[in-house]
Amino acid sequence: MLIESRPLADPEVAALAAAEQWELRELASGAGRDIGTHDDICCLTAVLAGRAVGYGGIRVRDDETGELAHLYVRPAYRRRGVARQLVAALEELAYQRGHSLVRVEIGPHLPGAAFFRACGYEPTSGDDGGPGGGPYRTCLAKRLPVPA
Repeated sequence: MLIESRPLADPEVAALAAAEQWELRELASGAGRDIGTHDDICCLTAVLAGRAVGYGGIRVRDDETGELAHLYVRPAYRRRGVARQLVAALEELAYQRGHSLVRVEIGPHLPGAAFFRACGYEPTSGDDGGPGGGPYRTCLAKRLPVPA
């Protein structure tokens, strides 16, 4: 598998983002919010046999923190380690950008909290200072290793 940087405007990445939007709306019974696209997100794309099968994005939250803004793998390619490799690559990108912490926010209708915990993320407070980000999201964070 190849993991490469591609812009959100790339047609294959845009197709992945559209599939992610559709799936989020389905999981939320049509009540999902538009995850949108932002100019400040750096995307990495997982490519297998020449086809983009997943992508993830990270953006600057503050000087210390990167935020995992997107993570999506096509259903046919799930449970093959693609998401885990994307997360590792995004963490490395955050580290290279000088971040010592990576955060992710998971909505209550998403099954990703267990996945991120398995990747070493731990519950943390949300933007409002409440534990775990309140009833509408779960906030998780992972401290990146300090350089030797």
